[in-house]
Amino acid sequence: MKYQIELIRNIDLNLVLSRTEAKKDPHDRAKWHTCRGILSVTGPKFMNWSTGTGGGGAIDLFMHLYQCDFKTALAELCQNFSNIPQPNCMLSQNIQKLSLPQRNDHHLPRIISYLHINRRIPIDLIHKLIASRSLYADQKANAVFLLLGKKKEIMGAEIRGTSPIRWIGMAKGSRKDIGCFYVKNPNSEKIILCESAIDAISFFAMNPHWLCVSTSGATPCPAWLPLFLAKGFEIHCGFDADQTGDTLADKMISRYPSIKRLRPTQHDWNDQLRSLQIAF
Repeated sequence: MKYQIELIRNIDLNLVLSRTEAKKDPHDRAKWHTCRGILSVTGPKFMNWSTGTGGGGAIDLFMHLYQCDFKTALAELCQNFSNIPQPNCMLSQNIQKLSLPQRNDHHLPRIISYLHINRRIPIDLIHKLIASRSLYADQKANAVFLLLGKKKEIMGAEIRGTSPIRWIGMAKGSRKDIGCFYVKNPNSEKIILCESAIDAISFFAMNPHWLCVSTSGATPCPAWLPLFLAKGFEIHCGFDADQTGDTLADKMISRYPSIKRLRPTQHDWNDQLRSLQIAF
């Protein structure tokens, strides 16, 4: 396995980039224009001048571009490069298998209290999410928001701690590149893209006629976005009102000009919901 990981890590970075939607800079052979910004490649190293971050090797590059974990990057690169031995590739696929937190309904009152009291989300909306099985409590009393892909297949989960210490994570093996958490009205014609499930739910509480989608972190080019565009939805980027949110929103709009920016008046949509002091 170690030998295979080294093979994958040593894949030419330019070859990896050529198989994405990245475009090579016409004036600088070392630069690539990607969904995460402008990258410079020097041998096995890369530097993202837009975010000020860098790394080394194909696995790091894939994780950087797609905001996925190590195991997902390993499996995807293995599948897409024929020179990687296939038997070990199957092992990689098994390693990155989705592992959802175990459901524990005993902790439902705690996550309901957290979302309703701390986050000011309407109680009826919380119960609807639980009834639809897109939200549940795990054994550690975390709130688990499921990411759905095609045919509503579960592709992962956002995990939100309900203790006083703010904690956000993803279930192991989550594929946020091909699945997302969302809450919708059956007749929705407008879509808002938010940075988290709680922000998507918060926006929906204020705008119940929208389809509200979480990108599970600010990213300018989720792989499923073109599918929504192709269906003719009016799409708005609702990332947080900070430098990161603004920068990545600009990148998304430059890539997909039909998308509009919808900036929260507070830092994020949950802050905006709480600022309204809605009477429940």
